[in-house]
Amino acid sequence: MIGRWVFTAGVALGLLGGFVPADAAHGGAVEIVPIAGTIDEGMAHMVERAVREAPARHIRALVLDVNSFGGLVSAGTEIRDALFGSDVPVYAYVSHRAWSAGALVTLAAAKIAMAPGSSIGAAEPIPKSVKTVSALRGEFSSTAARNHRDPRVAAAMVDATLDAPPYKAAGAILTLTADDALQAHFVDAVEPTLRGALARFGLSGAAVETAGYTLGEEVARFATNPDVSGLLLTIGFLGLLIEMQTLHGIAGIIGIGALGLFFGTHVYAGFSNGFVIALAAAGLLGILFELHVLPGQGIAGSLGALALVAAIVLSFGFAFVFVAVQALAIAIVLTAIFFTLAARIYPGNAFVARLAFAGVQGPDYVASANYSDLLGRSGIASSYLRPAGVATIDGRRIDVLTEGEFVTAGSAIRVTRVEGARIFVRPVEG
Repeated sequence: MIGRWVFTAGVALGLLGGFVPADAAHGGAVEIVPIAGTIDEGMAHMVERAVREAPARHIRALVLDVNSFGGLVSAGTEIRDALFGSDVPVYAYVSHRAWSAGALVTLAAAKIAMAPGSSIGAAEPIPKSVKTVSALRGEFSSTAARNHRDPRVAAAMVDATLDAPPYKAAGAILTLTADDALQAHFVDAVEPTLRGALARFGLSGAAVETAGYTLGEEVARFATNPDVSGLLLTIGFLGLLIEMQTLHGIAGIIGIGALGLFFGTHVYAGFSNGFVIALAAAGLLGILFELHVLPGQGIAGSLGALALVAAIVLSFGFAFVFVAVQALAIAIVLTAIFFTLAARIYPGNAFVARLAFAGVQGPDYVASANYSDLLGRSGIASSYLRPAGVATIDGRRIDVLTEGEFVTAGSAIRVTRVEGARIFVRPVEG
């Protein structure tokens, strides 16, 4: 009897479950994961954290909101691997573009929707070599095949030598428009809005949350922006130059701190590595050695400056050489402007002063008095001047010289020239 009641209750619950809307049956919120801007280690940390915490937070699905020109391939592959290991479904919506590493991340989603006018592809690696093209082509092909997309189309986004008719011929890198991607069955829908894409993914009506960055991830991504990097470099360069001007140590500490923040954030974001940090440290040590230990020899300072500039360029990675040049240009222009203003406040260059001899009065050396104020003054020869002698000028007895002529005592004289301690006089007629 009890078994019959249990069976009846189970059937009833099953029938009631069939009438519950699909969205409500699954429950849970949808988390939007922004794949916007440069793909770097900061973004990889954020995506890995979202994937890891999704089951505990009862997230129903992760939806990538993609608008990226690309970034670090290493960070892109880390994001791809994290998405493949997700315990909740992963979908992607391309709002504007998914290029390079952004295309790889997008292909890791089980379903893809694109906005009208958006594009996906353009994934040729920089620097380009046989090895890097082959490796990245394999990543794109396997990622596409795993989600039942044409691996040849994905490979053509990386390798210009491959054909992908009718979308491209050999010799060009494949970039698909939204319509072409839909025609090639490379994406699942073309939707003008993210909300429409959610409906296509069967997520309409679900609560929506957005993944965010931690403070460390925000700082790393903010500081690696080319404009911000240029400002940090400006503070670093300006600190070193003002340190040369003052040799107080304070400006040098501020400059080194700014450069340390620049390189540290680039390491955290995945652009720099240990070699770049070692090169930058060697450059700074060379410059400080020139300033404080052995000034004037020039070799340590010159090599240090070259090493520091090389480290700055390498810190952006080979794929962002032009970004590095942009940041350096900003830093050089701003440094020149602010240092010109600082030179008005500290006109004396302490570094240059260390290279020049400066006589100091002491018990063994006394500098001669300054007699320049006597130039043009008149007086009386107190002794015969033949040509040296004594004259009284403004009530003072002073050793003087004539230009060679003989002057009798009591004659009127005028100072014509002063050279250090030597005062030349000439007799005054009448």
